[in-house]
Amino acid sequence: MTDYQNIQLEIDPRGIATLWLNRPEKNNAFNSATIRELLLALDAVGGNPDVRLLVLRGRGKHFCAGGDLGWMQQAAELDFNGNLEDARALAELLYNLYQLKKPTLAVVQGAVFGGGVGLVSCCDMAIGANNAQFSLSEVRIGLAPATISPFVVKAIGERAARRFSLTAERFDGHKAAQLGLLSEAYPAEELEAQADSWIANLLLNGPQALVTCKALFNEVGAGELTPGLRRYTETAIARIRISAEGQEGLRAFLDKRKPAWQEQQ
Repeated sequence: MTDYQNIQLEIDPRGIATLWLNRPEKNNAFNSATIRELLLALDAVGGNPDVRLLVLRGRGKHFCAGGDLGWMQQAAELDFNGNLEDARALAELLYNLYQLKKPTLAVVQGAVFGGGVGLVSCCDMAIGANNAQFSLSEVRIGLAPATISPFVVKAIGERAARRFSLTAERFDGHKAAQLGLLSEAYPAEELEAQADSWIANLLLNGPQALVTCKALFNEVGAGELTPGLRRYTETAIARIRISAEGQEGLRAFLDKRKPAWQEQQ
């Protein structure tokens, strides 16, 4: 087990991996060390066949306040090549989170600024507190949300991404849900119970089916109807129907019983 200093990775018997940003004294702002640890944790989760779902969270009052001030001060002292190396590490983290084969759920509270918005945007689903505060705040300090921008556009659309990146205005959980950044927003005191409910619901589904479903929609993208995409979808359903899990699910449905993966809960 890796000895993490800035994050925590917990895997419970159900196969739920909870990845905690664990710098509450810094509002879970990230630095180069945090990025390295997150990359290692994602590799561990992706390579663990027992993990069914990754939940991304932040310890303490805030989910993630973006980049750590000390890290940004160091970046200001680097030359172009040094900054490029830094940017590539963050981009690798974002792409690895977005492309993780396992489904991902972000559960957020408090401040979700800058790169924190990027992390949420990279997850398949996200829920949060109504009173959470979001901001693409980079322009306020003379920067731009560069590496996170493709994922923010995927999450909330180009028009909204332009607005909130250019204005750096704050918006709450209600607005984040309207934009699509959050799947749902809840009163802060209900967030834990709602997170448990989301996890329980996801565990009803076939583990391999979830992996296949995520890969399917990564391939489908915006849904352009091409001959190649049609062939991919035809092959995908044929393969999963003859898989052990697909056969078990179909038999359980026809026999009016729970499939094996639900019996294990």
